[in-house]
Amino acid sequence: MQQLQQFKGRFGALFLALGVSLSLSAGAADDQQEARLVLLGTAGGPSAKAARAQPANALVIGDDVYIIDAGDGVVRQMILAGISPRDLRAVFLTHQHSDHNVGYCPLLVRSWASGQRDDIDAYGPEPLQRMTDACMALNEWDITLRQVDEGRPDLTRMVKVHEITADGVIYQDDNVTVTAFEVPHGAAEPSYGLRFDTAEHAIVFSGDTSGGDNLIQHAQDADILVHEVVSVPGVEALVERIDPGNDALVRHIVEAHTPPEEVGRIAKSTGVDTLVLNHFVPTGGPSDNDQSWYDAASSEFDGHIIVGQDLMEIPLTKSPTPDQGKQ
Repeated sequence: MQQLQQFKGRFGALFLALGVSLSLSAGAADDQQEARLVLLGTAGGPSAKAARAQPANALVIGDDVYIIDAGDGVVRQMILAGISPRDLRAVFLTHQHSDHNVGYCPLLVRSWASGQRDDIDAYGPEPLQRMTDACMALNEWDITLRQVDEGRPDLTRMVKVHEITADGVIYQDDNVTVTAFEVPHGAAEPSYGLRFDTAEHAIVFSGDTSGGDNLIQHAQDADILVHEVVSVPGVEALVERIDPGNDALVRHIVEAHTPPEEVGRIAKSTGVDTLVLNHFVPTGGPSDNDQSWYDAASSEFDGHIIVGQDLMEIPLTKSPTPDQGKQ
């Protein structure tokens, strides 16, 4: 029965994603750069999991790659999705929980080792500068050696760090304007959501959050809202299995995240066309099945809903069907 539900959920997600790409493609100019959103990792939480990779997303516009959050294994996921690390233009961290930042240093080093020669902009709340300095110190021997032996540029000079300290526009180039806005995430302060406005589309990433007015305000009339989600019964069952009776742990997890019904209400109040469920808490187990997530969110939101999967591609301009990942 669970396998049937998962099949139905995936079929529903694909069908709805088909409608997404058709609606987003309508009226696109013939010479518009191909753009796609790739869900590199859709797990939530700091522990290693077999079912899903840690949080990471890629917005690919033409030959430019923008990474939103960098969980463990982000570079490997990029390769599986057919995204070259040497095309990395900027990386954005919504907050500094380890499931969102532990792949940050490897992302920088492996992009450089893959042939990146242009500057890389890095955005996120403090201590992003100290993290970057530590990354360069950790890899100083390798960086210095490869400059001499392989003629590579100095990575320590390529990474331009910008710490986010307040709401507002933080990045702009020929492809996209990025706006950061603070969101509540328990004791993890500050935490930010991010809005990416291109010439044709607006994509909002909630970051990890329990919701709130600031998110709703900044997601108004976006095309896509990528939102984290938590199953309260799933968390209760998980805690009962690993630490029976620990109500404080349940509260800690649940209060920092957003149940799918509330995610649906948020999506409805913003007027977005498409809701993409992401960062599933808990990952794995009976509560983590596509049909359950879809049913709960759709009880409050009647727009397009996509239940995210690792390596799922959501085209923004051309291809009429999503690609579940290049294997």
